[in-house]
Amino acid sequence: MLTVEEAYQIVLDHRADFSVETVALADALGRMLREPLLADRNFPPFDRVTMDGVALCYETWQNGQTIFGIENTAAAGKPQQTLQNAQNCVEVMTGAMLPAGTDTVLRYEDLAIKNGTATIQVAEVRHGQNVHYEAQDRKMGELIVPAGRRITPAELGVAASVGKAVLKVATQPRAVIISTGDELIAVDKTPLPHQIRTSNGYALQAALRTHGVQADNLHLPDNAEVIEQQLALCLEKYDFILFSGGVSAGKFDFVPAALDKCGVKKIFHKVAQRPGKPFWFGQSLAGKAVFALPGNPVSTFMCLHRYVLPWLQASLGGVATSPMMAALDRDFTFEPPLTYFLQVKLSLDAQGVCQASPVTGNGSGDLANLVDADAFLELPQQFTIFSKGTLFKVYNYR
Repeated sequence: MLTVEEAYQIVLDHRADFSVETVALADALGRMLREPLLADRNFPPFDRVTMDGVALCYETWQNGQTIFGIENTAAAGKPQQTLQNAQNCVEVMTGAMLPAGTDTVLRYEDLAIKNGTATIQVAEVRHGQNVHYEAQDRKMGELIVPAGRRITPAELGVAASVGKAVLKVATQPRAVIISTGDELIAVDKTPLPHQIRTSNGYALQAALRTHGVQADNLHLPDNAEVIEQQLALCLEKYDFILFSGGVSAGKFDFVPAALDKCGVKKIFHKVAQRPGKPFWFGQSLAGKAVFALPGNPVSTFMCLHRYVLPWLQASLGGVATSPMMAALDRDFTFEPPLTYFLQVKLSLDAQGVCQASPVTGNGSGDLANLVDADAFLELPQQFTIFSKGTLFKVYNYR
């Protein structure tokens, strides 16, 4: 049986390439950037005033002068002004070009302005204060945002500032989530004693949406022929498939056999982990990934965050990121020789260290416990005793 790290690496080794498309800047939020954003000019493009006040020559103040005549006013968005007399100053607004002949800005709060003169009322003035110098942030041609970054409002702002009206992004893959099981009924139906409402599909669909992927939801009965027929259609229509349920070893777990009949090659089945041991991963003849996740909601959710979302990130051209680390806030014991994904509540202690507090649930079928917890703490399979204060990888789903 594969270890978690072995299974994870195999999944990443089979990442897809969802190609590149161009979208308008306003439509790029949440997409994966597939081109670097470079400074098209110096950032800032000029010596920029950062406070409302007056600009003057520092040497004049250093020589003992504290009263300056105001020659003119420099506003943001206007061409650069020039100080004509070093004994004077220029009134300046935030965002204005620093007037030629000046090198230091004093705030209105540090001045008394009356009858066209500015009197300095502070004892300390620093050369270059309140000036954002040209190219201080980036020089023309320098990298601001690398390719492989998910586009947030911050990246959008940078793209706009460098004149990118359109952006190259990863093409959004077409995905389908297939749940199986005769015990599942629609959300708007009243279940009989032996039935439950379908939920995994909605949770998976929402998680994918937060990563820029719109997925369809499909529910199939426990019928081998129907599953095989629908799977064949989905392999034609979609770029990757997520199964929820039907992948264990029960009499009505028809998914593995249907996958085999449809030409999907099994790459592995079962991982030494709890929850999620029956996790199945394969690839179609056309290179499309198929993830068959165990049907219990906690198993499904854990496998999604530990394997599927990193695979998706890599397939979209995203840069790999290391998981967070959190410290157990109490001793914990887990004896089976499996990697255990412990549900935990996260908090920060007085020193700012992320603390993980175990949230006791009732196994992988306890959907309500997912709401009480924040994350999965990965406890390595080579240990059985996990001591308070030890740092472990944590997969936060909040």
